[in-house]
Amino acid sequence: MTTLNELNAISPIDGRYRSKTQSLAPFFSEEALIKYRVLVEIEYFIALCEVPLPQLQNVNPTVFESLRDIYRNFSTEDALWIKETEKVTNHDVKAVEYFVKKAFEQLGLEAHREFIHFGLTSQDINNTSIPLSTKEAFEQVYMPSLIALISKLKELAVEWKNIPMLARTHGQPASPTRLGKEILVFVERLEEQMRLLFNIPFAAKFGGATGNYNAHHVAYPTIDWKQFGTTFVENTLGLHHSFPTTQIEHYDHFAAFFDALKRINTIIIDLDRDIWTYVSMDYFKQKIKAGEIGSSAMPHKVNPIDFENSEGNLGIANAIFEHLSAKLPISRLQRDLTDSTVLRNVGVPMGHTIIAFEATLKGLNKLLLNEAKFEEDLEKNWAVVAEAIQTILRREAYPNPYEALKGLTRTNEAINKNAIHNFINTLDVSEEIKAELLQITPSNYLGI
Repeated sequence: MTTLNELNAISPIDGRYRSKTQSLAPFFSEEALIKYRVLVEIEYFIALCEVPLPQLQNVNPTVFESLRDIYRNFSTEDALWIKETEKVTNHDVKAVEYFVKKAFEQLGLEAHREFIHFGLTSQDINNTSIPLSTKEAFEQVYMPSLIALISKLKELAVEWKNIPMLARTHGQPASPTRLGKEILVFVERLEEQMRLLFNIPFAAKFGGATGNYNAHHVAYPTIDWKQFGTTFVENTLGLHHSFPTTQIEHYDHFAAFFDALKRINTIIIDLDRDIWTYVSMDYFKQKIKAGEIGSSAMPHKVNPIDFENSEGNLGIANAIFEHLSAKLPISRLQRDLTDSTVLRNVGVPMGHTIIAFEATLKGLNKLLLNEAKFEEDLEKNWAVVAEAIQTILRREAYPNPYEALKGLTRTNEAINKNAIHNFINTLDVSEEIKAELLQITPSNYLGI
């Protein structure tokens, strides 16, 4: 078999961009999924011992840490053993069960082998393993990457807080703003979505073949299995226990999670496009790295490729997040298998998202402010102070101020400083009001 590398991988997240996504491998690779399944099987057995079930009350608690070492020290060789076993069982979770049984024998626990996976269905393992791995990837990889991007935006918002800038609504010159404030808009949007995101629990199903603890209850009818399941899922695994369910988790919380990630990505696409446009307007130059080539044909070009890369990857991520959130909550009757193959792809949009975050951050770090261009655009657009003049005239009860300014600003003649000042001097207002109006410029009409 050919060894997988960046040249023969089908997916770019495992090929071209492998260096940017390898931090996700411990959570979303096939080996990672197997390891998390082993973790859940081990922790479940320990939880049964702590009830204790009558047949497990003599298991010495000192062996628990050795049991946990089975998943703590889980290796690629262990994963390969399970994959080879799966070829015989044709069932991935059953192969994990056999691996754990083999490990029990090595620890002298063979008498208790049949309490591994006791009363469970495979989805009790899958629907705890995948939310757990996703939660830990979210905490350890996704959030640090997003926070780094937001931190850079905050830094730029402060750095550029006093840079006057011509705003554009519908693509046309509009009331001036500040560059830092425009960046701060994206900070607030992203942080608001983060606040919503933190309210979405990582939920897990745990309740046997159809969610009712049938096998558990028939074997030990005096035990409160619902309470056991909630304690195991919430206290041991740190997830939210969904109950009641069918054989599978209903995935409503997962759908909300994917929708939230999609909204964050959409905001960053908006940012990417705005910065791309500012670069095209010459508001920003870009730092040039020695040896880099912007165009194979035009030597002068330094393209905004980081923002384009980010936008493309976020688009792919959102398409998959959309499918995950739309498909997963739907399952025929007590379950069908469509969720199984779809869940194996959770890492794919996460990978494209991380690639995009890093690309946007890289692009922001390359920006060089072209302050002269900001000043030039403001000076060319004195018509934008018409709103200010009109508003002050309204305050002073001047007759038909909007119409007066409309006649001035909608001529085909250039509206420059002289035109504005000449107009102000024709107004039938006091010298004090004229002086107030003459102080207004495109560079200081900035609001708060």
